[in-house]
Amino acid sequence: MVHLKNQREIDQMRESADLVGKTLAEVARHVRVGATTAELDAVAEDFIRTHLAEPAFKGYKVGRLVFPNTLCVSVNDVVVHGIPGEYEMKDGDLVSVDCGVLLNGYYGDSAYTFAVGEISPEDRDLCTTTYEALHKGIEQAVAGRRIGDISQAIQTHCERRGFSVVRDLVGHGIGRGLHEEPQIPNFGRQGTGRKLRDGLTICIEPMINRGTYEVKTDPDGWTVRAADRLPSAHYEHMIVVRKGKPEVLSTFEHIEAVVDAPYKEEITHG
Repeated sequence: MVHLKNQREIDQMRESADLVGKTLAEVARHVRVGATTAELDAVAEDFIRTHLAEPAFKGYKVGRLVFPNTLCVSVNDVVVHGIPGEYEMKDGDLVSVDCGVLLNGYYGDSAYTFAVGEISPEDRDLCTTTYEALHKGIEQAVAGRRIGDISQAIQTHCERRGFSVVRDLVGHGIGRGLHEEPQIPNFGRQGTGRKLRDGLTICIEPMINRGTYEVKTDPDGWTVRAADRLPSAHYEHMIVVRKGKPEVLSTFEHIEAVVDAPYKEEITHG
């Protein structure tokens, strides 16, 4: 069932979304050569709890699997759901950090791909394209349009640039649940799928690979990698579907005040 949100709920969700952005900015201050992904996780958990919220991912269950950490930290060929550990970040790494919080009964969820040191031109293009695709998808999140309009906008942009769109993982609704209906694929056909209605709150999150769109899951049951082991990028925003123009609840402004994003000169957003 899809739950449309009223203004009070949206205001609460905006606070959750803003805390995620601030948490990712705090994490960004520690993304450097030699730091471990476990260190990023500890920074995020402390920041979230200090702000009187709960990490949304820690203890999250899928069947018998329980996610053990606050962040999903996905390095290079890991698309999503990377488990933080003793890996030391290296110059040229792409590090996708996905963060969720539960604040005052509502979830916030956002993701950002960081560049460690100097990344390759191919990875810079991957990040730029994925970031652009996120905003092209957001532009379609207008009441009266359909989910397929979001999906097609993302897919078309990425495939025109020579990248592939992961099929096995999708965006989602959000609110009192971390993952609500409907699902928001990053591939599809214009004019298909559920009609978008004012007050629908969703997460749009393109997961884009340099090579094949096919993925494999590690034996830990969580870590999802590109099947050909080429790098992947991932960005995520929380959106309210509105009439005329979508409303973006999350923000990258806190993050981009800290990091020198590889696409800053090429992208503007509000």
